[in-house]
Amino acid sequence: MNATVRTAVPAAGSALLTLRRLILYVLLFALVVIAAIGLSGLLERLFSTGAVLASTDVAGLARSLAFTLIGGPLAGLLWWVVWRRLDDAAERAAAGWGLYVTAIYAVSLIVATSSLLGMAASFIGPQEPRWYSPLSNGLVWAAVWFWHRWMWRHPVKHPVHLDDVPAVVGTVFGLLTGAFSAITALGGLLDVAIRGFTSLTPGAEAWWQSVLRALVWAIGGSIVWWWHWFKGGGRKLETALVDVALISVGIFAAGITALGGAAVVVFVLLRTVFDRGESMNELLAPLGPAVAAAAVGALVWRYHRVSGTHRSVATRSAGRLVTSGIALAAAASGIGVVINAALAMAVSPLAGSGTRTLLLGGISSLLVGGPVWWRAWKPGLQPHSMDVIPPGRRVYLVVVFGISAVVALVALLVIGYRLFEFILGDVSGGSLLDRIRAPLGLLVAAGLVAAYHFALWRREHAHLAAAAPSGAHTIERVTLVTASDPEALSTAITAATGAKVTVWRRADAGNGPLPAEAALPSEPGLVELAVSALSGVTAASVLLVIGPAAGQAARIEAIPLETEEPARNWRREAAASPPEIK
Repeated sequence: MNATVRTAVPAAGSALLTLRRLILYVLLFALVVIAAIGLSGLLERLFSTGAVLASTDVAGLARSLAFTLIGGPLAGLLWWVVWRRLDDAAERAAAGWGLYVTAIYAVSLIVATSSLLGMAASFIGPQEPRWYSPLSNGLVWAAVWFWHRWMWRHPVKHPVHLDDVPAVVGTVFGLLTGAFSAITALGGLLDVAIRGFTSLTPGAEAWWQSVLRALVWAIGGSIVWWWHWFKGGGRKLETALVDVALISVGIFAAGITALGGAAVVVFVLLRTVFDRGESMNELLAPLGPAVAAAAVGALVWRYHRVSGTHRSVATRSAGRLVTSGIALAAAASGIGVVINAALAMAVSPLAGSGTRTLLLGGISSLLVGGPVWWRAWKPGLQPHSMDVIPPGRRVYLVVVFGISAVVALVALLVIGYRLFEFILGDVSGGSLLDRIRAPLGLLVAAGLVAAYHFALWRREHAHLAAAAPSGAHTIERVTLVTASDPEALSTAITAATGAKVTVWRRADAGNGPLPAEAALPSEPGLVELAVSALSGVTAASVLLVIGPAAGQAARIEAIPLETEEPARNWRREAAASPPEIK
């Protein structure tokens, strides 16, 4: 009872300490946000009215004053308490401190950057800019960001845990903002160059104004990315979070953008040659944004693939597998769409432009995804031994096989539903082939992907089985009863059987080994005899007894047991049947 109480008290105290820290940092976060909102509201009124704080919006002014004059001092007081407690190493190592700095750093960076870039972009346009509201928000939250960046980089009181998250957050936010804004700016510019600028609204803004606004956001996002990736040392961090961000954003998201844009470009070009059912101006409408998405996505994709070559082997392998997976999805979807369109043409040889457009879409996806998949996966250079299989490859095979199998199963269920609907329902609703052509194309594409990756998995599983040790571990535990030095015996038994060895010393050994053990030729000979006695034995637990038999002949006996605790069973049997006393 007392031992239980002594064990539970520290656990309860640790839980209460963690809860106290969590409440403390949540309160500090809320008070900092409240004070920032109030101060930005006061600055907005100051910028908009010159130097007069009075306004017709009495409720808003009262809220800003309350948030600033009450929330601000409380936030400062609570921060002072927290900052003094950080002299303790345990407080700096607490997860709550790292979570607080990460959360407020991310919020302040996003709000400040968005406000300042929005203010700068508002000056480019026909309307008069409302600069004072985003400027007040940007200044206040920039001050909050700078304050918490100083704490994050503090030489002594910086967070011990999650210290790489602010750099990752800033890098990802800046990269996404800069890349998508660059696509918008370049896409607008290329669209004007390809189709020309036409506007049906008199007095509308010029084409270059929207391009410049997007360019402002692109430059601002690139600066934020550069600051955290290079200046902040994000590219030098060798952590799992940085690797995940590099693969998920720099390779996965960028790869999807690049392949999607390239597929649209090929699709538009094919339509201009084989499917001119619309005006040329309408056909070329997606071309500019698609070229921009392909160019910017490929640039980001290429940079992060080159950056990944200097990281770990697992990171490089993951980047190649992600690239292969994206391209495989594009190629497989293209195959499914091509089959769908081909079946539609088989049902109706005089198919209209809709079926032709569908066929061109599938061909474009296949033309883009197929070569990229071939280059990334290299189907002709597959590994033939376990030594050259890269990390994560077998997991990738299982994931791709599982996803494609699920897609094939769903498509098969849809085909079954359409089949029974055709048999039981009104046959005037179209032919059976026309009803099942879409899920049938999906079933064929997913089935091909599943079969190919399952065959690869089976082959590599056979390589793994061939590379495994030939001797199977048939014993889990060996209880060794000996009078000799057990170290060499234990090491040899574990190496040969993989079993865990427990040593019992014989009570009749005295101060040295038994005569039979001492009479053995050598210690290596004793080891070989012990291992040989265990060969061919299959049991969860084995009792290995080394000692003399009748006379002085050496005896090594391996006794399979039904339990891992033979001594306890012996004691039970002795208690159940005590010796008879005459």
